[in-house]
Amino acid sequence: MIYNKIYLKMKKILLLILIPYLLLSQEVTTETFYYDDLERSYILYIPETYSEQNPTPLVLNLHGYSSNAGQQMIYSEFYNIASLEGFILIHPEGTMDTNGFQFWNSGNLSSVDDVGFLNALIDQIALEYNINLNRIYCMGMSNGGFMSYQLACELSDKIAAIASVTGSMSINQIEVCNPTNSTPVMQIHGTSDPTVAYNGDIFVESIDNLISFWINVNNCNQTPNVNYLPDVNLVDLSNVEHYIYNNGINDSSVELYKIINGGHTWPGASIPLLGNNTNQDFNASEKIWDFFNKYDINGLIENNSYTIENISKKKILKSIDLLGRKSNEKNIFIDIYNDGSVKKNYLIK
Repeated sequence: MIYNKIYLKMKKILLLILIPYLLLSQEVTTETFYYDDLERSYILYIPETYSEQNPTPLVLNLHGYSSNAGQQMIYSEFYNIASLEGFILIHPEGTMDTNGFQFWNSGNLSSVDDVGFLNALIDQIALEYNINLNRIYCMGMSNGGFMSYQLACELSDKIAAIASVTGSMSINQIEVCNPTNSTPVMQIHGTSDPTVAYNGDIFVESIDNLISFWINVNNCNQTPNVNYLPDVNLVDLSNVEHYIYNNGINDSSVELYKIINGGHTWPGASIPLLGNNTNQDFNASEKIWDFFNKYDINGLIENNSYTIENISKKKILKSIDLLGRKSNEKNIFIDIYNDGSVKKNYLIK
């Protein structure tokens, strides 16, 4: 952990949610702490189903350049999935550039240590909540997608999988990217994106080169399985090709949703962006979670050796009663295991 650079000054402010499609019973807070002499903030969403007894997945959702955490929360609507699936969701805030726009420092754009901040943020949430440390994920829109790739490069020992919508990697990012672990990757990108061009430019890698890079990092099949999504919405003026590169290290994969004639937008979003085609043939948020939900830090959840090994090595660390005291194993008591899981026991005589 890197708390020597952090001066914790936590403050929690309950947001007054005026958006009609947010349930009033759901708790959304903004929280801040000081990292590297900067006050950093984030929006934290805790689902109603959260329990301290159950290790819970954690998802970071990063906004794009000139956007912010609140806009990303509303635009992607990922909180709906967090509510249904029961994971903790964070929308962090970037910092201001010289033009007054919020951004993420992916690829040494400034001196701001955003990798350190997001790493510290994960550690802070893990201190406050029962996080499944094997199931931490990061996704982002545009500049937030670039930053998600930065975490895959530098925090591959902590991030189980990433997804980028309309983001990519800069040339200098990809030149120095050397992850220690394989990282499953999903890329969603329109061929008519006017902001982050599908074919790249002198600063940004093309999406095809980006996909090839991560295929090689993960040692996936070079030949993809290709699906063509039904063009169920003709008004969006776009259609979708889905490429899946399987059989990587620890059963990792690289997936690309190539949106023909798609713009710089979040597929399935209910908010249109002027000058861009928003594909409505699939919902990006749903596909991202389906992708994340397959993996933990050790690879494909249903088929990795970590799960088998830890079942055989699983041991009880301690047993406590409902008040947290050492249990005499009478009536109701709770076993806490070395993998972070718990089990409530009812002693019947």
